[in-house]
Parts: sequence; structure tokens; C-alpha cells
Amino acid sequence: MRWLGRILTLVLVLVVVGAVWGYLHFKPLLRTATGYAAHNACAVTFVAGRDDPDSDLPPNPIVPYLTGYENLAGRSAASAVLWVLAKQHAYFTPGYGCTVADERPGELRRATPVESDPNPFTDAPAPEMTPEVTEAIARAFGDDLTPSGREALGTRGIVVIRDGEIVGERYADGFDANTPQLGWSMSKSVANLIVGRYAQERGFALDEDQLRPEWTDGRSAITLDQLMRMTSGLEWDETYELGTPITEMLYEQPDMAAFAASQPLAHPPGTYQYYSSGDTNILCNWLTGLADVPDTDFPRIELFAPLGLSSAVWEPDAAGTPVCSSYLWATPRDYATIGQFALKNGEWGDEQLLPEDWMERSTTATEVAQSEEEGYAAGWWVNQKADGSLVDGDLPDDAYWASGHDGQRMYVVPSSRLVVVRMGFTPELDSSQWRTDRLVADLVAIGDQNE
Repeated sequence: MRWLGRILTLVLVLVVVGAVWGYLHFKPLLRTATGYAAHNACAVTFVAGRDDPDSDLPPNPIVPYLTGYENLAGRSAASAVLWVLAKQHAYFTPGYGCTVADERPGELRRATPVESDPNPFTDAPAPEMTPEVTEAIARAFGDDLTPSGREALGTRGIVVIRDGEIVGERYADGFDANTPQLGWSMSKSVANLIVGRYAQERGFALDEDQLRPEWTDGRSAITLDQLMRMTSGLEWDETYELGTPITEMLYEQPDMAAFAASQPLAHPPGTYQYYSSGDTNILCNWLTGLADVPDTDFPRIELFAPLGLSSAVWEPDAAGTPVCSSYLWATPRDYATIGQFALKNGEWGDEQLLPEDWMERSTTATEVAQSEEEGYAAGWWVNQKADGSLVDGDLPDDAYWASGHDGQRMYVVPSSRLVVVRMGFTPELDSSQWRTDRLVADLVAIGDQNE
């Protein structure tokens, strides 16, 4: 029977080796899941002030095996697969939110206080909505759907501003006007505004290149405008799968901009457009060289304070640079304030905070030899493409918007003097099912009828 024992031993060794190999092979994917869960638990608890972070985990076969905790005293959260595998931590810092890192980030500058005084919408009373606006918003919340349909739609907050006043507002259970929500890639559009703030103050040209000292090859020709328009040509894959640059950047790399900048050129700069969160983080890191304060604080000084965005938190990576591609939190009212700032072409109070032509340039799509992104301009999605055709024929030609993962939208329609913000958690539906374009079209029609 000695031979049977040897066979069993061999089988056991093979099983162990296979399990170890499988874990190491899939560890990057597992860390994507645990990094997402740790960051989510930390931010939902300490930034949004909610107590149900698991409700924000999208459907995933790994989710049933995730285990974690929030350390209230230590202001951190952790997540792992079965308690020990691929464990990730996220650490909270007041004013800066949560950072995914192996250990708590070093001492950060005290966050600049942001008062709400410059913001007329923060303490504005809830609007008395017309029946037409109430009906349009009810449709966007899925009141006509079954309970499961409403849950899948996942609308959490809507704010409508027309002619500088809030005319529509509604929140889902568990949310209100004071609940910050994550904008995901709406952050990219707000990053465009910070570039505009520095352009106004420093007067640099958007065709400025030679942006990083290590770019001594063809990457040295990449310009600021190309980073905003995602035509840098840097090799990138935005799909959230095993081993892609986006998942490695968000959940493995302490310095996200350096990682994105290390990618080789796949196309000559300015010739090919495809979506890249890496481009935005490189851009934001370049801005830190202009800042008169430490990296993490400049969005608060340059944008949040002048507009009175008292709820806004832009979370940094472990190197201290705000993750401008993805991690801006704010209340729907503060997002609507940002939209109103864009609508007013950068004028706020009695001051012009952006170059007067900034929004026109930023929301004009330019011709690119090849593009995978229909209607993408400089940090903003636009309805009128470079060839003059429309992305959505039901929306006005001049409509433009910020768009974020899981159902975040901030629309600006200058011809209707309209700003519409929709926040939600909609991981199971594609953007055509968010009901956001229909909401805006309805509100535009309501405004036209009343004029």
C-alpha cells in the first residue's frame, strides 16, 4: 500500500501547487475586488456618513467571498477574500477622504477649510416643483417600474437648476441634500475646470508639451490639450479585467500618474482617441507642479473654496496626488453648482475664474484621425460631434455633460439655461437605460412650453 500513500502525497502536492499558482495568477483580479470594497467601505462610512457600504458593491462572483471591517477608531477599512487573501486597506484623512494603500499615508497638510458662503444653492430651500417637473423626475426615479426595476435603476438624487434657481430636487431613501456621493468619471470634467483655473492665473498654452522629465522619446510631444481630449496615444485599456492598466493603476499603484506615464506610445500623439483615466491622472499630476501648496490641497484652494463647494472631497493616491480621474465626492447640489459654474462660462460672483473662451473650447469636439469615443471633447462629453452630427437627436445641439461609472451624470444645456444632475447606483444597466437623457429632454421641453 506504500504506492497508494505516494500517489496521495503527489496528488496533495499538486493540489497545493495548483492552488498557490491559481491564487498568484488571479491575485491582481482579487485585489481589484478587495481594493474596490475597502475603498468603498471607507468612503461610504467616513465621507458619506452612511452605514451600509455593502449596498454599493456591484454584482460580482467574488462578492460572496469578501470579508472586511470598518475600524471606526482608526478611521480605516479593510477587505479580503476569506479574511486573509488579497487583503487591501483604505485609510481616511479629514478633508481628503480615503486612500487605498498598504499603510496609512504620511502626514498630509491640514485641508483648507471651505465655507459654503459663495454657493447660493447650499442652503436654498427645497423647491416647489411644478407638476410637469415632478412627473419628469418621477420617471427618472422609476416610479412606473416594479420594485425590482426601481432597484436596478438605482436613482439616488436629482437636482435641476434653471435660470440660476433650483426648480427640481428629489432623493432616494437614505439620501438627502447633505449626502456626498461619488462622481466617478464626472471627476474628469471637474479636472478640466481646474486646468482652466490655472490657465486663467498662469496664462499657459494648451499646446504646451515636454510635460514630464522622463518623457525623452515620442511622449515628449504629448500636450496638455491631448491629455484632456484623451489623444495622448499612450497605450491603455480601460476595461476592468485581470491585468489591465486601469485596475492596476487604481488598486496596485501608489503613484497613479507615474504608472500611467510609464506606458509606451501606441499611436502618435494627437492621432487616436480612446478613453483613458491614466491621461487625466497624468494631467492632474502636472498641475501639482504649478500649485503653491502641497499636492493634495490644490483643488480645495483653486475650485472648492471660490465656489463654496463645502461638501467636496477629492481623494488622493498614496503619493498624495488627487485621483482626478475618479475620486471626487460631493452632494448633488454641489455637483449642480459645478454645472452652473460651467454654464456661466467660469464667472462666479463678480469674478471671471476661467478664461472667457474656456468652456467653448472645452466643449468643442475636434477632428481626430481615429476615435473610439463618440462626442468626447476636452474632459466633457458633447452632443455635437466634430462633423456636426449629434450624439442624441432628442437633446439640444449645445448640450454637454459629465458622465461617471454606475449612473452619474451632470448635464449643462446653455440654450435652456439648464443644469441637471443625476446620481445613482446602476451597475446592472448600460447608460442608455439610466433614463437621464429622457429626463433632460423632458425638462428642456417643459422650459420651452413655459416661455
